[in-house]
Amino acid sequence: MATIVPLPTRRATIRLACAVAAALLPGDLLILSGDLGAGKTFFTRALCRALGVPSAEPITSPTFTLIHEHAGRLPIAHADLYRIGDEEELAQLGLRDRRGEGAVLVVEWGAPYAAALGGDALSVTFEVAADGTRRARLEAEGVRSAALLASASRGLGTTS
Repeated sequence: MATIVPLPTRRATIRLACAVAAALLPGDLLILSGDLGAGKTFFTRALCRALGVPSAEPITSPTFTLIHEHAGRLPIAHADLYRIGDEEELAQLGLRDRRGEGAVLVVEWGAPYAAALGGDALSVTFEVAADGTRRARLEAEGVRSAALLASASRGLGTTS
């Protein structure tokens, strides 16, 4: 099951983040994909704001620190796995444990590790066409993520 969401403006990306945030439950997993500059961190910032992370708290890419933790309506662990070499290295980060403790995992460059993170992920792929138009492809990879996608789609007024 997949949903395509046009993202003609930053406001559209914020609206998508708000729809996803409204449907999140403890332990949900979001896998973000897309080229550099496609909107992964911008989406994450909007998602964190929608979850109640104060605007005074910076939401930046965890490229060098690998994980940033944020407190909102739900605890959020924002990770960037671009520099992770294998599942053993991933395990040392403790992300699956954080998920088990109820944190929402928002993982950039995490597609190769979805199963190691516990699976059942909502994958959000940010695409930028040659003409500059943007869109997001949302795909569910399990029962819980399918419910998350359906709820977010209803919040956007789209269908899967």
